[in-house]
Amino acid sequence: MEATANVQPDLKCQPEVIAFFDADTHTFSYVVRDPGSEACAVVDSVLDIDYAAGRVTTASADRLIDYIRQHALTLEWIIETHVHADHLSAAPYVQAALGGKIGIGEHIVTVQETFGSVFNAGAEFARDGSQFDHLFADGEVYQVGAMTCYALHTPGHTPACMVHMMGDAAFVGDTLFMPDGGTARADFPGGDARTLYRSIARVLSLPGETRLFMCHDYMPNGRELEYETTVAAEIAGNIHVHAGISEDNFVRMREARDATLGMPRLILPSLQVNMRAGHLPAAEGNDTVYLKLPINAL
Repeated sequence: MEATANVQPDLKCQPEVIAFFDADTHTFSYVVRDPGSEACAVVDSVLDIDYAAGRVTTASADRLIDYIRQHALTLEWIIETHVHADHLSAAPYVQAALGGKIGIGEHIVTVQETFGSVFNAGAEFARDGSQFDHLFADGEVYQVGAMTCYALHTPGHTPACMVHMMGDAAFVGDTLFMPDGGTARADFPGGDARTLYRSIARVLSLPGETRLFMCHDYMPNGRELEYETTVAAEIAGNIHVHAGISEDNFVRMREARDATLGMPRLILPSLQVNMRAGHLPAAEGNDTVYLKLPINAL
């Protein structure tokens, strides 16, 4: 792998992108296939959890796995765009079934330091990103089959957020939503509205025809589910950051809006699992796994 200062999508390379929607968390996971081979990547997989019952299941991940097996694809990468606060990652489960390397941005170490302390994870919880197979640097180049891919650091929602460009497709995580959905919140620990604006500007500097794939859609105003747009469409119509919105105006709007938002329903289990690359905490002496409920810590 190598790093590059000139990160641009290959608009001639158009990977097949298959979306899987988890209605419980409004999350999209993707299988991204190299158009020139059977190689593929998975982006932002979901592990199902019944929080009240304390039970995890794998139906969402099994749909991804079944698709890849049915189409005789080879899984090379399992990508996390960031440490999600609204769903648990199924990355280790997918890897155990199909192989591939689990990757996240190198600033995961900042997130691990923060939430390792919040959850009092102890010395047994490594805060160096070693739970992941690979930590992506800004501008890093990697391959899915013959398809050249790039990792682009886009902090603001969290310190470790990255947009992954695969051919003409960019997977934006929570940095952006569909034009009528706006942008991600920036009030989690390590988040910052001004930083988010600058990260979005970086994404929107890509060619207008670049395809953008969302991590979430909340179907504002009752419209149908959507997950794909373009840079040009976001510039023209994003309700928070369309052309002409200044950085200062965005920051005022974003901070005021964030002050009205409650915490995501699954933030506590999600962070504990996702900062461990999707692994559950180690079982205790009675062979039972526990997730903590810190009081007044967030």
